[in-house]
Amino acid sequence: MRRVVSLFLPYWSTDRLRRKTGKPRPDAAPARPLVTAIPDHGRRIVAATCGQARALGIAPGMTITKARAFAPELDVIDAEPEADLEGLRRLALWAGRRYSPMVAPDPPDGIWLDVTGCAALFGSERALLKDLHRRIAAFGLSLQIAVADTAGCAHAVARHVPAGRPVTVEPGAHRKAIALLPVAALRLAPADVEGLRKLGFERIEQLIGSPRGPLAKRFGRELHRRLDQALGTLPEPIEPIFPEALPRARRGFMEPIATAEAFAQVIGDLARDVAVQLGRAGKGARRLDCYFHRVDGQTQAVRIGTAAPSRDAAHLAKLLAAKIETVEPGLGIEAMTLVAPLIEDQGARQGEGLASLARRGPDLAALVDALANRFGQRGLHRAVPCSGAMPERSVAIAPALDGGAGAAWADDLPRPSRMLARPEPVDVIALLPDDAPRLFTWRRKRYRVTHGDGPERLHGEWWRDGGIEGETPMSVRDYYQVETEGGGRYWLFRLGDGVHASTGSMRWFLHGAFA
Repeated sequence: MRRVVSLFLPYWSTDRLRRKTGKPRPDAAPARPLVTAIPDHGRRIVAATCGQARALGIAPGMTITKARAFAPELDVIDAEPEADLEGLRRLALWAGRRYSPMVAPDPPDGIWLDVTGCAALFGSERALLKDLHRRIAAFGLSLQIAVADTAGCAHAVARHVPAGRPVTVEPGAHRKAIALLPVAALRLAPADVEGLRKLGFERIEQLIGSPRGPLAKRFGRELHRRLDQALGTLPEPIEPIFPEALPRARRGFMEPIATAEAFAQVIGDLARDVAVQLGRAGKGARRLDCYFHRVDGQTQAVRIGTAAPSRDAAHLAKLLAAKIETVEPGLGIEAMTLVAPLIEDQGARQGEGLASLARRGPDLAALVDALANRFGQRGLHRAVPCSGAMPERSVAIAPALDGGAGAAWADDLPRPSRMLARPEPVDVIALLPDDAPRLFTWRRKRYRVTHGDGPERLHGEWWRDGGIEGETPMSVRDYYQVETEGGGRYWLFRLGDGVHASTGSMRWFLHGAFA
């Protein structure tokens, strides 16, 4: 199901100028109303207003003289439409690097984001919208966000449902969402909106059930084209943009293609072309976007990332080919484009023989890339050692290829590969008080021990105010490694030293398991 975000910036021109000139925001105490002006037949008229000026009754199209009658302290700055458009483009490119490969400006006051399949990177669609809203608001911009199945519905809701927070139109509910909105929400010309109003058409639901012939004769095809786009019966493609200087490659086809084998072949060709460009620039790709241009005008995209800069064409093509199953070719793909939106420096490497490759070992970065693009970057990490007397504080989570800050695991004191978040109590039978357990019961299941090693005594971090040391600052743990008849290896400990009651209750716990 396609999901499109419309980001509406109602005061884009004035908000941009406030950021550029350093003027205070409208919600600041010394701020004055701000408008932009354009010449019109020897006079100056208002082109855009800020929220404060709009609240005073100043509207676009009003002369500056009349506007000053509403607000004598009005700030007037010459409009910069080209700069406004360029600013929208830069904002769209920023959103493309973080949220979706399918972004485009929506002049004069918005941008499009096709977030189909991107919500999983943030956990949910709601989390994606919340992050987008928070970051744009932090720029000092007024905004409204809506997401829906169609671009027309998202555009209409963002501009005519001022909720003050991201608005989500649930999948399949776009027809119901736009039914009660005014006809102006269909992006029609003002003259057409006024003509429909005179005929008694105030809401979109009135247009949906009306005969099309008479309306088409009077208002042309644009009316029902916009209506069909909002309802999803007519596609409305978003043409993505990307920086001009980025490495890219494109293939157009004489006949549309629609098979996975053909896609894989073209991806391989595009990856080799991009790899050549990266090699010339001394760069490596950290992210690749592959666009599939359908014959019906729609564009789909897949995105892959790498844990380290790479220009290995075969490796990049393999990662992209794993995403082919998410592409819906429709009636066929007429062109494909591959872009590297995120690149980093990568030094040249001399060719190596098979012997040196064997000595170097497996390519860990390639494995990390394959797992991260399949299961998500957030679900992939590694454990690194850190300073701490207690086992639960001696391990930290780090990115998959982070080697740690020079720390190393102690070879003489092995730790289990899987540790429980909280040690679980077990019932233990041991021949001697300080001997390794011979039998223990965990989660109502008995385990007979064949081999045991220990104890390894660990003293609690008495200087801490929280954790188990907060209640028993002198706690002592005696750890044992045991192997059961089934081949499992577990890490158990006894709380207390058996002499001082303040060190623990002498109960047994299971803390982890060895691979």
